[in-house]
Amino acid sequence: MSVTAPSRSDSALDRYFKISQRGSTLGREIRGGLATFFTMAYIVVLNPLIIGTVPDGTGELLAGGDLGVIAACTALVAGVMTILMGAVANYPLALATGLGLNAFVAYGVASLDGMTWADAMGLVVLEGLIILVLVLTGFREAVFRAIPAQLKTAISVGIGLFITLVGLVDAGIVRKPAGGPVPVELGVGGFLAGWPMLVFVVGLFLIAALLTLRVQGAILYGIITATVLAVIVEAFAKVGPQTPDGANPTGWGLNAPSLPDSIVRVPDFGLLGHFDLLGSFTSIGVTAVVLLVFTLMLADFFDTMGTMVAVGAEAGLLDEDGNPPNTRAILVVDSIAAAAGGAAGISSNTSYIESTAGVGEGARTGLASVVTGVLFLLATFFTPLVEVVPHEAATPALVIVGFLMMQQVTGIDWDDLEIAIPAFLTIVVMPFTYSITAGIGVGFVGYVLLKVVRGRAGAVHPLMWIVAVLFLAYFGIDPIRTWLGV
Repeated sequence: MSVTAPSRSDSALDRYFKISQRGSTLGREIRGGLATFFTMAYIVVLNPLIIGTVPDGTGELLAGGDLGVIAACTALVAGVMTILMGAVANYPLALATGLGLNAFVAYGVASLDGMTWADAMGLVVLEGLIILVLVLTGFREAVFRAIPAQLKTAISVGIGLFITLVGLVDAGIVRKPAGGPVPVELGVGGFLAGWPMLVFVVGLFLIAALLTLRVQGAILYGIITATVLAVIVEAFAKVGPQTPDGANPTGWGLNAPSLPDSIVRVPDFGLLGHFDLLGSFTSIGVTAVVLLVFTLMLADFFDTMGTMVAVGAEAGLLDEDGNPPNTRAILVVDSIAAAAGGAAGISSNTSYIESTAGVGEGARTGLASVVTGVLFLLATFFTPLVEVVPHEAATPALVIVGFLMMQQVTGIDWDDLEIAIPAFLTIVVMPFTYSITAGIGVGFVGYVLLKVVRGRAGAVHPLMWIVAVLFLAYFGIDPIRTWLGV
C-alpha cells in the first residue's frame, strides 16, 4: 500500500493557522514576518536611546545607563509577546515597546520628583492589568463593536497617512526647518541632500516598481536591497550618523549602516522584574497616580484598536461591521503585553502599525507573527546586526503601505456629512498631531456632537457617549491636573 504525503491544506500547520482558508501560503507568511521585523527592528535600538538616557526623579538612569541591557530586554519581550499574538490570536500583528508611550513614561512619569524607574514601570504594569480586566469583562470589545464601521475605515486610512508621515520624517525627507514661516520642509533647506536620501529614494521606487510588476516579496526585497546599498555607501562615503547638535544634517537618521565588529552579543536580561507596583502611590500621591494611569490607559486602549483595524482592513480579514476575527484574543494578548513591558522594565508593549508591511507582503495569519517574534528573540543575541538597517532603508516600506491603506478611503460615504466630517477629522488629525489616539478621539467626539446637532442623539450607541466623555477628559488632562494641583 502506498502512502502519499498530505497536501499543504491538510498539514497541521495549515489547519492551525488557517493559512489556505485565508488565501495565503507558507512562503507569504514567512516573507510577511520578515518584512514586519525589518520595518520595526529599529525599536531595539531606539527604545534604549529614549528610556535609557533620561534620569528618574532621584537622578538615576534605567539599568544604570547600560543601553545593551535595555536593548536585550526590549527584543525579548517583543519576541515573546509577538509569538503569543500569533499562536493564540492567529493574527498578523507584531508587538513591541510603544513609541510615544515610552517617551511619556520617561519624560512625564519617571522624571517626576521622587519617582524612580521602578515606580514608573509599576504604573505601566498597573495600567496593563486594568486594561486586561476591561477586556475580560467584555467592555473593551464592546466599545470596539460600538464604533460605526465607516469610522473604523477612517481610522485605517488615517493610520495609513500617519505611517507615511512617520516614514518620511524618520528618513529625513520631511524635516522641521531651522527657521522660516513653515513648520516642515523637504529634506535639508528644501532639497534632497545627502547619500541617505538617495538610499531612501532607491528603496521607495524599487518597492513601487516591484509592486507594479506584481512581484511577490516586493517590500522585503526593497528593504534588503536598500540596506545593502546603505552599507556600501557608508563604506565608501563615510557619511556617519546625524548628530544632536545638527552638525551633520545629511547623515544617517538613526544608526550608520556599517558592518559590526562582532555579530553575536550575549544578552543581559538584568532589567526583568525591575518594577514596584505600588511605589508610585507613596512617591507622588493617589490623585497623580490615577491621572497618569488614565492617560496611559486611554492611549493604549485606542492605539491598539486602530492598529488592529488597519491591519485587518489591509489583509481583508474584517467582517461587514469592521471587526477582525478573534477580537477578544487579540485584545487579551495586547493587554498582557502592556503589563509585561512594565514588568520587564522597558515600558508598555503594544501592537505595531508596521505589521501592515507584513500584510503588504501577503501575510494573513498568526504564523507571520510567530516568524517576527522568533526574529526578535534571535535579535537578543544579534543586536549588532539589527543596528545595520538604517531608517532610510526600512522606511520606504511604510510609505508604500500608507498608499495601500489609503485605498480604503472609498469606503466612506463623503456625501453623508454626519459621518464624513468626523471621518475627515480622524484621518487628518492623526498625521498632523503625530498621534493615533488624538485622531480617534477627535473623530469620536465630532461624531457624537454632530449627531446631537442633527437631533439624532438617540442613534448614538451608549458606549460612544462614554468614550466621547472620556476623550474630552483626556484632551483636558493638563487643565484638570492644574485644577487639582497635581
